[in-house]
Amino acid sequence: MTEAELLALLRHQASTVTVVTAPGSPPAGFTATSFTSVSLRPPLVSFCLGRTASSWPAVARADHVAVHLLAQGQQDLARRFATSGVDRFAPPTAWRAGPHGVPILDGTLAWLVCRVVDRLVAGDHAVVLAQPVLAQPGGEDFPLLYHQGRYAFLGQP
Repeated sequence: MTEAELLALLRHQASTVTVVTAPGSPPAGFTATSFTSVSLRPPLVSFCLGRTASSWPAVARADHVAVHLLAQGQQDLARRFATSGVDRFAPPTAWRAGPHGVPILDGTLAWLVCRVVDRLVAGDHAVVLAQPVLAQPGGEDFPLLYHQGRYAFLGQP
């Protein structure tokens, strides 16, 4: 299978849009659609990040990260954290330092602070395994999804 064939197939999979943040000076963060639950016993989640991404050095050394599930209507936030060469934490991004110094974005559907358990090299990416230690569950809003190369929704905005 070629890379183009794989990408064409994967475009049919709808994914929840998340922003992962890591502490640092400056803090780091990126948009990810690879977030998933791995295990309930023990609780583990994962996400993937390219090892050439600007956020990789911060994630590679972080003991804790935060995963933010975005709500429909937060496409601008998703785009900001997917854009290279910008200060992703500058206004209009609203955030605060959370537990373990991890940046917590305001107004997201839900968020988890996680302890990084392992980082596994997988081709040009790393799979980060993390154990949730604190969560702020979401409200009643619908999640922001990514499908066919664009943002999508479950319900009407």
